[in-house]
Amino acid sequence: MTSLPRPSPTNDVPSARRPFARVAWPLAAALVLADCASKRAVEAVLPAAGASRPVLGGIVRFTLAYNQGAAFSSHFGPYQRWVLVALTLGVLVALGRWAPHAAAAGRAALFGVTLVGAGAVGNLLDRLASDRGVVDFIDVGVGATRFYVFNVADVCVTAGGALLAYAIWRTADRPLAESPPRP
Repeated sequence: MTSLPRPSPTNDVPSARRPFARVAWPLAAALVLADCASKRAVEAVLPAAGASRPVLGGIVRFTLAYNQGAAFSSHFGPYQRWVLVALTLGVLVALGRWAPHAAAAGRAALFGVTLVGAGAVGNLLDRLASDRGVVDFIDVGVGATRFYVFNVADVCVTAGGALLAYAIWRTADRPLAESPPRP
């Protein structure tokens, strides 16, 4: 009796998706965990919103803040929480659809998608868990001149966006690759 050959690992998952899955999922999970753990740790240590603790002299300090809006505390009206949840879910769907292309475009695009996705998930979890908003705590500046207070997820989104911009700039002169096959 002859048996059918078993599918090889190279045939059951499109090649562009293998490196993405192998690298992106563990990295994204670690980043989301680091974001959530750092937010909870700061909430446990600082007594109330606005409380600060120096980390690196006066340049970096942890200042507990809750951001109900989007980047730089922008606001979108009375339903902004749910508008931002919907927008974040839309971004995550778009990133998921573009991920195979990112993997094929190289490491910068792969890490860019992973960082943006992890940051979006980290802030989404805060938005869903509490109507107070996203926990921000990293406060950088000199004296009274401070930057906006942000968190690990924000760093991921910013760095990921920069990597994606670099990847797009680097591949701008190449024709668009054919879409990878869908499972």
